[in-house]
Amino acid sequence: MRRLWPWLAASAVFAAAALVLRAQGRLWLCACGRVLLWTPAAWSSDNSQHLSDPYSLTHVLHGFVFCGLLAWALPKLSVPWRLNLALALEAVWEIAENTPFVINRYRETTAALGYTGDTVVNSLGDIAACGLGFAVARRLGLWPTLVAFALIELLLLVWIRDSLLLNVLMLIHPSDAVRAWQAAGH
Repeated sequence: MRRLWPWLAASAVFAAAALVLRAQGRLWLCACGRVLLWTPAAWSSDNSQHLSDPYSLTHVLHGFVFCGLLAWALPKLSVPWRLNLALALEAVWEIAENTPFVINRYRETTAALGYTGDTVVNSLGDIAACGLGFAVARRLGLWPTLVAFALIELLLLVWIRDSLLLNVLMLIHPSDAVRAWQAAGH
């Protein structure tokens, strides 16, 4: 029974996140009427509306970061419970990310001019991507994870002219030059 508790806790995190997001007014699924597992178009109305998109990779990177920080901060906590804590932190971020304040901040300061927030299914996919990132980082160890982090950041910069670090920078300290560079790519 003890091995079952982390799985039940993870299920509770996903269920609670879904219910809170829906209570915030997030749609369950894309209003377009289609359900896609993946949409590669970061600059389309499909972005943040389906299970995964290019920004899902930034949530994998969240998992990398949470894995390292939680191993450092809570080394005596078992791995399954650290994973649950990472999932809970990601769920809190997904809820915060879909508040009017953050949605408007994205519109004002980043290349996400038409961003309207995530669907519930996209947020759940992002939470799962964080869990995947946690598991990958746990398996790879510190140095390979740092290399993978850098490679994913570079891939995203080339592919969609955005990345986790650039997104954080633009939310905290917007740059017109970066915003113009991003806009020139689509």
